[in-house]
Amino acid sequence: MAGDDRVTANAVPEGDELATAQAWLDAGRTVARAAVVSTWGSSPRPAGSQLVVDDSGNMVGSVSGGCIEGAVVDEAKRVMQTDQPKLLEFGVTDERAWEVGLACGGTVHVWVEKVG
Repeated sequence: MAGDDRVTANAVPEGDELATAQAWLDAGRTVARAAVVSTWGSSPRPAGSQLVVDDSGNMVGSVSGGCIEGAVVDEAKRVMQTDQPKLLEFGVTDERAWEVGLACGGTVHVWVEKVG
């Protein structure tokens, strides 16, 4: 669409999530960033992997290759509303991990914070 200022996953090179976050902030959007801060055992993405989410639910990046993204996006929306950062934990022994699809056998800690 002409004049559409949305940034899509297809338009952003991998690893450029923070540039996307800045573009969204410049466009007046509310933005949150989720980052894998630690892993144990088998993990779909390494520490340092990140995902940015805007207040409309647009997202760029990945913290898990897809298996926990939905739950992380839900938490990111809460963080944007409350301005309270949160540390999330997903692991194979956690019932929620199976619910969201993290069956890789490891544990992932994801820090979620509002940006800007």
